[in-house]
Amino acid sequence: MKRHFMMFAAYNRWANRLVYEAAADLAEKEFNYDTGAFFGSMMGTLNHILTADRIWMKRFTGEGDAPARLDAIIHAALPELAVAREAEDQRIIDWVQGLDDAALAGRFTYMPMTDMRTVSQRLSPALAHFFNHQTHHRGQAHMILTTLGRPSIPLDLSYFQRSEEGRAFA
Repeated sequence: MKRHFMMFAAYNRWANRLVYEAAADLAEKEFNYDTGAFFGSMMGTLNHILTADRIWMKRFTGEGDAPARLDAIIHAALPELAVAREAEDQRIIDWVQGLDDAALAGRFTYMPMTDMRTVSQRLSPALAHFFNHQTHHRGQAHMILTTLGRPSIPLDLSYFQRSEEGRAFA
């Protein structure tokens, strides 16, 4: 099970790098253009992914900053956002690497932002949600790039598994 989540942590970093490389070609106006995606622009979407990751990592580890809103803007400019994204991706990889089977089968407790009740759940299914959520919003980032006339980027897990970084997990 741990190897499965290590693959998703590595895939997450790989896919984020592709999205950020593609976003680096956007003019500031395009980066901030509201395309109708759930969080509006590429800037809003990339901030949301980082925001949600920080919220979940705070729940999982009890450490780190956790924004109070799902639409928080951590950094409005892509260069600073990219540095924060790289750091968070490494944090995720390091944390998953430190998990063992007992931790993955164990439970954790947190309060959702949407209602004030205590939730206790097993870590393994929550991690599946965590990585699925990232993929969902990267798909929206891909749609934003397409809407802005940029070429498609290969984000499928199978492309990662065929990459140099991903072959270790294939």
